[in-house]
Amino acid sequence: MNEIIEKAIATIKSYDGPKIRIMEVCGTQTHEIFRLGIRNVLPENIELISGPGCPVCVTPIGYIDEAVFLALEKNCIICTFGDLIRVPGTEKSLAGARTEGADIRIVYSPLDSLDVAKENPDREVVFLAVGFETTTPSACVAVKKAKEEGIKNFSILTANKTMPNAYQALKLSADAFLYPGHVHAITGEKDCRYMLEHDGVSGVITGFTASELLTALAVIVENVKKGEPFFVNCYTRVVKPEGNKAAIALMNEVMEPCDSEWRGLGVIPMSGSRLKEEYRAYDSRIKLEIPEIKGKPNPACRCGDVLQGKIKPNECKVFGKVCTPEHPIGACMVSDEGACAAYYSYSQI
Repeated sequence: MNEIIEKAIATIKSYDGPKIRIMEVCGTQTHEIFRLGIRNVLPENIELISGPGCPVCVTPIGYIDEAVFLALEKNCIICTFGDLIRVPGTEKSLAGARTEGADIRIVYSPLDSLDVAKENPDREVVFLAVGFETTTPSACVAVKKAKEEGIKNFSILTANKTMPNAYQALKLSADAFLYPGHVHAITGEKDCRYMLEHDGVSGVITGFTASELLTALAVIVENVKKGEPFFVNCYTRVVKPEGNKAAIALMNEVMEPCDSEWRGLGVIPMSGSRLKEEYRAYDSRIKLEIPEIKGKPNPACRCGDVLQGKIKPNECKVFGKVCTPEHPIGACMVSDEGACAAYYSYSQI
């Protein structure tokens, strides 16, 4: 064990103040905290709760229903990242649609979808654009390239989310936040500083290694002792105050803010991104005339409460019984970044 980790653990274990509830916003951080055994070194007065930082987990059921509609009713080729395939919709998942003959393809980049469109000029190819600020720029690149090359049979179904207003919706859920380093590598520090200066919300930007996560927790402990709200960027080697200006400029060129539904959190004003007017020809909802579809959640699923930090996954009655990674009821059990999947995987060890 290196000196940084030893020092951080000593600081954490020495905390004897009031209980601190810390939300790790990012699903990758949730999994790493479990995998590294970090919860095992925390005293009882420090509690980690998992937030909504899994893009698949916060994607609403209605979005899955829209994708299934395009696949089965409009005969579109659907291109998506693999973790979206098994997320349940109201009646079926994309995997279920595939068993009925739908053409569902796993890709590793939105640009792969353009290649599929070129290879299938007589079929509409739809890329499922799900993600936060980390993945939105790549969807923007694909749309720009499609327009530049005159590719007419390509569009994206947007479920792109932005974190600032989600932080606002969650500000009472924890005493301090572990802000996700990869998101803020794009957006910079401004949203975290706004949370501190406008709302008095404390937080630390951090990465994903043992030393980074433990150091961030130790920094939270030391600052809590001072009794004042705080913000610290503990990931300065990656996150610059201004963020990634080129990525921000690209998103601002191609997309604009819009209201967006988050699973478990409802509609959060101006927390999503949609294509601007000049790129609207590549918006699947408009181009393919998708009717209004409202998804119906399974009443047994408590993903919404998990995503808000109201309950831990193992406090859901169906967790590990009816709902497992092999037979998921909710998105939090499907995604590689989901809190329920993390609790399930590491509780078996």
